[in-house]
Amino acid sequence: MLSIGIGEIQKNSSIFSNLTETLQIIDKRKKQVLAMVYPVQNVSTVSKLAGKYKNRVNSVESDIETIKNKAMQTAMEEKYGLSS
Repeated sequence: MLSIGIGEIQKNSSIFSNLTETLQIIDKRKKQVLAMVYPVQNVSTVSKLAGKYKNRVNSVESDIETIKNKAMQTAMEEKYGLSS
């Protein structure tokens, strides 16, 4: 477990992007633990929730920008009555 102060986070916020282990944020003056930050674990939701049906469910492997664009287009079509 890593320990880091608030000032170090302000100087270098890229610490969070490459986090591989638990990080403890500490107020060094009061010697208090303010927060615990855990790294993101990429686990397939389909395999976790599908149970015995996981082989029948197709996972979606598209990027976030494509999904955002499609959602925006659908919203604009509903709002303004446009079609593509």
